[in-house]
Amino acid sequence: MNMQRRQLTALALALGAAPLQAWASGPVKIGFLVKQPEEPWFQDEWRFAEQAAKDKGFTLVKIGIPNGERTLAAIDNLAAQKAAGFVICAPDVKLGVAIRRAAQRHQLKMMSVDDQLVDGAGKPLADVPHMGISAYEIGKQAGQGLVGEMKARGWKFEEVGALRVAFDPLPTARERTQGALDALKAAGFPAANVVDAPQAKTDTESAFNAANIAFTKNQRLKRWVAFGMNDEAVLGAVRAAEGRGIRQDAMIGVGIGGSQTALNEFAKPTPTGFFGTVLISPKRHGYETAVMVFEWATQGKVPPLLTLTSGALMTRQNQAAVRKQMGL
Repeated sequence: MNMQRRQLTALALALGAAPLQAWASGPVKIGFLVKQPEEPWFQDEWRFAEQAAKDKGFTLVKIGIPNGERTLAAIDNLAAQKAAGFVICAPDVKLGVAIRRAAQRHQLKMMSVDDQLVDGAGKPLADVPHMGISAYEIGKQAGQGLVGEMKARGWKFEEVGALRVAFDPLPTARERTQGALDALKAAGFPAANVVDAPQAKTDTESAFNAANIAFTKNQRLKRWVAFGMNDEAVLGAVRAAEGRGIRQDAMIGVGIGGSQTALNEFAKPTPTGFFGTVLISPKRHGYETAVMVFEWATQGKVPPLLTLTSGALMTRQNQAAVRKQMGL
C-alpha cells in the first residue's frame, strides 16, 4: 500500500512539472475552471478562490467550461497566459484523460474539485489530486433529514411519495441520491413509493420538468418528500409541486449544497416545501483548492490525492448557526 501511495504521489508530481522559478518574474496565475458558472455554488467557489488569490498574492483566472471543446480550449488559454496550474470541475468527468494529457503537455499543475475525473473505463484518476464531497454520506444526511421531518409531522410512510430527482450519468449525483434513498429505506420507507424523475440537466428548470411528469403519473399520492443532487433539483420539484396544489404542509424537500438558492427560500416570509439543505462549504472547495495549486506550483507542496468534505443539515430555523459553524 505504501509503495502504491508513493507511486501515485510521484505521478501527481509529474502533472505540471514546470520549474518553480518559471513564474518568479511576475505574479503567479492559477486558473479555476467550472462547468456551470451561472450556478450559485460555483459562483461561491469563485468568490472564495478570489479571496485566496488576494490573501496569497496570486492572480485568479476564472473560466466557464460548459463542454469538452471549451474545456480543452481553456487549458490552452491558461498555458498561453503562462499560468502555473488550475483547479477544475469538468462538464463531463469522462474527459479526465484528455484533461490530464493537456495539463501534462503544457506543464500545468492540475487539481479536480467537486466531481472526480475518470478514465475511459470509468475509474477515478487517482493520480490527480481531488477535493470532493463524500457524496453518499451527504446523500444519507439529506435522507435522514427527510425522515426526521416526516416523523415530526406524524406522517405515515405508506401514504407518502418520495421523489428522486435523478441525474444518474454523473457518479456524484447518483451516489448522493442513492445515499438519500438508502436512508429512507433504512427507516422503513416503502420502496414502492419511490418515484424517479430523471432530469436532462442539473438546473432548476430541468428538475421542474422532470418532477411535473412524475407528479402527473402519481396523482394518488397527496404527500411528498423530494431529494436530488443539489438545491436546484429539489427547488424544481418544490415549484412543480406548488403548481399542482401540493403546498408546504404536504411537501418536504431537502437539497444539497446550502447555496443561495436555499437561502432565498429560507428568506421568504412564508415557509415553502423547501424544508432544508445539507450545507457543503464552498469556502473549502474554492479557497483551499486554489491555495493548494498555488503552493504546489511555488513551493512544490503536493496536495493530498484525495480530500473529502462533509456537510450539515441547515433549515430556516438553524441557518445562522450552521453557516457560522461552516465558516460562512
